[in-house]
Amino acid sequence: MPRFITHKAGRIPCRGWSVRVLCILALIAASVQAMAQPVSERVLDAGWEFRQLADGTPSAGPAQARQWHRATTPGTVHTDLFDNGLIADPYRGAPEAGLQWIGLADWEYRTTFDVSRDARDAPRSDLVFEGLDTFAEVFLNGEKLLDADNAFRTWRVPVQQRLRVGSNELRVVLRSPIAKLLPRVQAMPHRIAGNYPSPYGDEPKDAMTANFVRKPGYHYGWDWGPRYVTAGIWKPVHLQSWSRARIDNVQLRQDRVTEERADITAVAAIDAVRAGRYTVRLWRTDPDGARALVATQQVSLAAGINQVTQAFGIDRPRRWFPAGYGAQPLYRFDLEMLDRTQVIDARGERTGLRSVALRRDEDKKGRGFAFTVNGIAIFAKGANAIPFDMFQPRVTTAQLRRVLQSAVDANMNMIRNWGGGYYESDAFFDIADELGLLVWQDFMFGGGMQPAFDPAFRANVVAEARDQVRRLRNHPSIVLWCGNNEEEIAWKYWGHGKALKEADPVFAQRVWDGYAQLFGHDLRRVVEEEAGGIAYWPSSPSDDMAEVANTPSSGDMHYWEVWGNPARPPSAYLDVTPRFMSEYGLQAWPVQRTIDHFVARDEQRVDAPVIEAHQKFMAGKGNERLLHYVRMEFGEPRDFGDFVYLSQVMQAEGIGLAARHHRASRPYTMGSLYWQLNDVWPGASWSGIDWFGRWKALQFHARRFFAPVTVAALRKEGRTTVSLISDRTTPRGGTLRLRVMTLDGRVLRDEARRVEIAPLSASRMATYSDAELLGGASPAATVAMFDLVADGEPAAREVVHFAAAKDMRWPDPGLRTHLRQEGDHHMLDITAASLARAVWVDFGQVDADLSDNALVVLPGERTSLRIASGANLDTLRSALRIRSLADALPSDPPLPRSLPTP
Repeated sequence: MPRFITHKAGRIPCRGWSVRVLCILALIAASVQAMAQPVSERVLDAGWEFRQLADGTPSAGPAQARQWHRATTPGTVHTDLFDNGLIADPYRGAPEAGLQWIGLADWEYRTTFDVSRDARDAPRSDLVFEGLDTFAEVFLNGEKLLDADNAFRTWRVPVQQRLRVGSNELRVVLRSPIAKLLPRVQAMPHRIAGNYPSPYGDEPKDAMTANFVRKPGYHYGWDWGPRYVTAGIWKPVHLQSWSRARIDNVQLRQDRVTEERADITAVAAIDAVRAGRYTVRLWRTDPDGARALVATQQVSLAAGINQVTQAFGIDRPRRWFPAGYGAQPLYRFDLEMLDRTQVIDARGERTGLRSVALRRDEDKKGRGFAFTVNGIAIFAKGANAIPFDMFQPRVTTAQLRRVLQSAVDANMNMIRNWGGGYYESDAFFDIADELGLLVWQDFMFGGGMQPAFDPAFRANVVAEARDQVRRLRNHPSIVLWCGNNEEEIAWKYWGHGKALKEADPVFAQRVWDGYAQLFGHDLRRVVEEEAGGIAYWPSSPSDDMAEVANTPSSGDMHYWEVWGNPARPPSAYLDVTPRFMSEYGLQAWPVQRTIDHFVARDEQRVDAPVIEAHQKFMAGKGNERLLHYVRMEFGEPRDFGDFVYLSQVMQAEGIGLAARHHRASRPYTMGSLYWQLNDVWPGASWSGIDWFGRWKALQFHARRFFAPVTVAALRKEGRTTVSLISDRTTPRGGTLRLRVMTLDGRVLRDEARRVEIAPLSASRMATYSDAELLGGASPAATVAMFDLVADGEPAAREVVHFAAAKDMRWPDPGLRTHLRQEGDHHMLDITAASLARAVWVDFGQVDADLSDNALVVLPGERTSLRIASGANLDTLRSALRIRSLADALPSDPPLPRSLPTP
């Protein structure tokens, strides 16, 4: 009878002494080979169910919610309830008040997954939760593994002694953050500032819990989005198993990057099961696809986390530049880990090679605030991004790409990721890298004050920060890490800090000391240690923790006197010249088609319940402020349709005035980021792009006022200053033309001159008084136009008005259109008999993307727009609507309280 040794590799026959020796050697080799199995990973995204936890306490919501239902993971409670028909669409109508019970309930999720004997016996197995929102109790086969308390952290739990061969049950209980934290907040003798109190009674207005929990702050409601305090397994869950070692993360630290050479250090964190020797190989794939071995080294690892470094260089690197300054070549680096000749783990990272710095030059007024990339001083042009949906897991890569591509199409080069949402997905940053969008990245603190006086809270935040900086640090788009949004100025200037100092000075000092420790030291240290040389800024706005913040002379600035103070018109933007304007904004409603998505036409009135439910400023009464700003320039809208249209015209022209002023103030001012880029749901907001990705008038204007080469004609106190602006790195020649024209098209003055436009500059060319430009003509019937035609650049135009639009005599512009087929697309030609301001082209419910909109059309000129649409020519002709400002100006009695539907 043959004798066998049984092993996972099979039954090995052993006969005779010499054969037995060989057999034992084979067994050892097979055992070593079995121990060196590569890292295996499974995504646990199937078979999930959820229910409202029935723990004996009274609960609102339908009884069916306490039964098991199909769940989607990653996902949220709200979307799972909606998908199962248990709640109405949270975005249509006004269901918000009736859905607040969801945030007060506890929820339970479960699934099962099979495990093989080999996986059960692996020396290391971890369950990895990329995102749990938020107070989560995790059980495996009935045994509690984890109490999670931070939606922004990755939770890794060893389970190698807890897995079973066959079926395993994974269960996650999600506790209500309001119910969990409210007793603690109410027990405080003095409260710290929150953000937006709930109007629905789910928590007291004087005991806001949001700032005590590490979850997205906007879930609790903001002045542009609803209050949906959701929960869920909002990012993937993995089961990882390995026998020898696993690559945890790889940093591509760019030590020095010049035109001649890039010096880089690859830093890998490797988790070894036990001590041993391994081979590490680093590969490089160039932007053109060529692949080469960079380095091979033998490493000795101890059990646990090890750091392995490999320095290398690239001669004549293809450098990464922001949009408008050059190309965005991306290199890929792959790190392989071998046990003898077998690859047991590998990890790839993509990056762009560039040098980046935040320059804070001193002058007699203070200190500057300017980003340099590859030695070029970049004027930052862009907007603030908020979350793309109330329920992040349903945001698609296509949705991200559409909005970010729209930013680049509007000549933006920077996005500020605001701190009241969540750290964006890898897909967001991949797209930003590809498009050349610089990213100012806030840590997730949206306002108010944090309980940073609690050491455990700070430690939780520091762990979160390390997770996120390590995840994102190889993205060339990230140029700044910022501690928070508006918390420093809230404490210093908005009254809460003063009130707390008067009530309890000892506690107030603890609160500020905790703030200074977290944002002045702890997060700064994380960025210094982990981010590879990227700058840290403690708050926005700030002057790096100086006594005075939000000042035009130093640091960055938020300016909300316009809009926040109704006495200040948009022309007040010209009164403030900041170093870097990181927030300013005006509201507008989205296009009619978007409004029709959530409310019927017969319910579209300024004060209608559904309209107010989708207007979050001033707790639903923000239309009063918006009407105030419309009235300033345009008078009373005749109906709701005109109100929507005029809100967009007001927003676009006001923000354009501010942006041109900022750009014309270069180099003193080096950034203009308006509030805001995108929307979290369909409704009124400060965005230029709505929730569906449709452009408002602002986005079309942004393409013009952020153009690389343009003209700014800024009228203040009866004088117009004309400046030429260039973001190009080489000079441009061109022609600057001035025309003074009556509204009916009669030209009173026409002159042109050749100009030279310096690179990276704003050059003042002339200043005119109103009298010089008008020459006795009526300010109510006359405009001045400055046209710049620069070599190799799109034409730029600025129109100066000498009176408010409501005080001007606008003739019927006699707009005519001709829609025609041209190859594989459509073209729309527009002409006018007299000057047409704010021309808006719309195709109703038909999908159509226009190459331009929100236009000025002059008499005698033909404007041609490219139309991208799947609809045929007849459908487009039938749907086409065109209007101008003359169609919306008041000719009827004042606006009634309830605007009629058009």
